[in-house]
Amino acid sequence: MAGFQIRTIEPSDLPQLMGLDHTSTSEAVWQLELQRDPRESRIAASFREVRLPRPVALAYPVDPFSLADEWVHKAMMFTAVGGKDAVGYIALTEGPGAVAWVTDLVVAPRWRRQGVASALLGSAHEWGQSRHHRRMFLEMQSKNQPAIKLAQKHGYEFCGYNDHYYLTQDIALFFVRAF
Repeated sequence: MAGFQIRTIEPSDLPQLMGLDHTSTSEAVWQLELQRDPRESRIAASFREVRLPRPVALAYPVDPFSLADEWVHKAMMFTAVGGKDAVGYIALTEGPGAVAWVTDLVVAPRWRRQGVASALLGSAHEWGQSRHHRRMFLEMQSKNQPAIKLAQKHGYEFCGYNDHYYLTQDIALFFVRAF
């Protein structure tokens, strides 16, 4: 497989980025367990990784063809280019309190597990630090084991969740890394 380069996106990249296969495959899920104690008005939430009997395909929680409308509101986007083709991208927003959010991170299937997502995340980290952000957040479906492993590999720590976060009603997991 040929090498790739990371650069900021150009308008001509958008059709290729929308056309990337946004699905992923997972062999495990983070299962939410809620325990209610009505005597103490307490609810405890915990997650545990559950291995699946076979890999499952995960649909992207956002319609890729509606992404272009959202991309104009992003603070920054980088793309990975292999040859002439865009093979992945990362989209970032800025929030209050000197934080940045990774809202999308996608790599074409034949380019996965070759360092593309790590390189895109590295570019996002450099950008965040140059903008004096103190933290960067990642969000992902609780079913997306590859994204969870990527977050953990790069020093992100689980910091919360939101049930029914996506239009698909999936749980979103949030991970954070301090700079």
